Amino acid sequence: MTEASVREFKMPDVGEGLTEAEILKWYVQPGDTVTDGQVVCEVETAKAAVELPIPYDGVVRELHFPEGTTVDVGTSIIAVDVSGGAAPAPVAEPQPEAAEAAAEPKPQGSGRQPVLVGYGVATSSTRRRPRKGPEVPVQQASTAIQTELNGHAPAAPAANVPAPATVPAPAGADRPLAKPPVRKLAKDLGIDLTTVVPTGPDGIITREDVHAAVAAATAAPQATEPAPAPTPAPAAAPASYDTARETRVPVKGVRKATAAAMVGSAFTAPHVTEFVTVDVTRTMKLVEELKQDKEFAGLRVNPLLLIAKALLVAIKRNPEINASWDEAAQEIVVKHYVNLGIAAATPRGLIVPNIKDAHAKTLPQLAESLGELVATAREGRTSPAAMQGGTVTITNVGVFGVDTGTPILNPGESAILAVGAIKLQPWVHKGKVKPRQVTTLALSFDHRLVDGELGSKVLADVAAVLEQPKRLITWA
Repeated sequence: MTEASVREFKMPDVGEGLTEAEILKWYVQPGDTVTDGQVVCEVETAKAAVELPIPYDGVVRELHFPEGTTVDVGTSIIAVDVSGGAAPAPVAEPQPEAAEAAAEPKPQGSGRQPVLVGYGVATSSTRRRPRKGPEVPVQQASTAIQTELNGHAPAAPAANVPAPATVPAPAGADRPLAKPPVRKLAKDLGIDLTTVVPTGPDGIITREDVHAAVAAATAAPQATEPAPAPTPAPAAAPASYDTARETRVPVKGVRKATAAAMVGSAFTAPHVTEFVTVDVTRTMKLVEELKQDKEFAGLRVNPLLLIAKALLVAIKRNPEINASWDEAAQEIVVKHYVNLGIAAATPRGLIVPNIKDAHAKTLPQLAESLGELVATAREGRTSPAAMQGGTVTITNVGVFGVDTGTPILNPGESAILAVGAIKLQPWVHKGKVKPRQVTTLALSFDHRLVDGELGSKVLADVAAVLEQPKRLITWA
């Protein structure tokens, strides 16, 4: 083995502008043979847990960092001998600190089920999703507005090398040549392989070609910086540790990013919150009717589905609510699409995946998208791209038995709707006091671009649709 035959795989930026990621799990050890596209480790960024594939064939020589280590983007994490010669696996030295951390009891509540706000706790026990086979590529960012806001993981291209321009393939051209992992990556990133200029041998499209196409499509080149030199691997730190009378949990990954984003949102956007209590008895009856409708066979129908549709109708009637504030340009950017965010509580912290182009979906399509979002969040497979590009958000605090709240805006959005618990309450209906299904809605909005009139109209429209769901047809 020569130094020239050893390739160093560096921690990629698996999102947009991330600076670090924590190594959660290694799937390989020194001496193991790896192939191009094989998942070698799982890392947690500030946005999601992501599996990383190795981009070449060879034999693992060294893992530079143990599990539990936070590593800067651009730092080498694994060395692979690509010469083709196998070697016996070296004996891994046990790490007392890591062993003690693994043996240490978890703090109370650490086994909490991931809860998608609005759906409650899953009945099965919490466990890490099973390890994928060696040929399964990374579950990378797929982009809808991530062709508007692409989440991508470039494999550290050479510094200051301009990306090649994309050229459409001539009509009638053969199917582009690319390995399955590269095809999967292109599909997830929304890239048509026929528009990618190949630079690999015999005209094969490589990962770098796909990422170059993404960079050209987004027209947002970023200056590259030299990668920092590898540092000695520290001992793995425990996820939490106990003192005599308290438990301390390090803030990192998703929780750290969420905390920073919420502080930034709270102290940047002037929040206003308005409330309305509404009789949703007819909506609850419609939910039960839709469950029996063959158009919704196999789909999950619940109040959140109709609440989401009600918000979409209100946005259609008041499009200025679906906007963002451009501080640099001092402009209000009104979006002509709705990427509907649904707040989800997970063991890693709060995440807000969104349904791309929710405004264009029929009610059954919206139900299907909500179901997929739920399943993905519960399995811990939500990609960074799925949490980018949101325009407005719903958070259902009612699932916890809470009547209402004053939600903080998701950064970059102008409004967030909180839904309280739906309860049977005495209500004046047709001049008589009767038991009715009632809930309280709260709408927080950015007062820089949403004034009281606009915010009030949106909230009143959502309430009106939920009180009389036939408005889903008359106002659509």
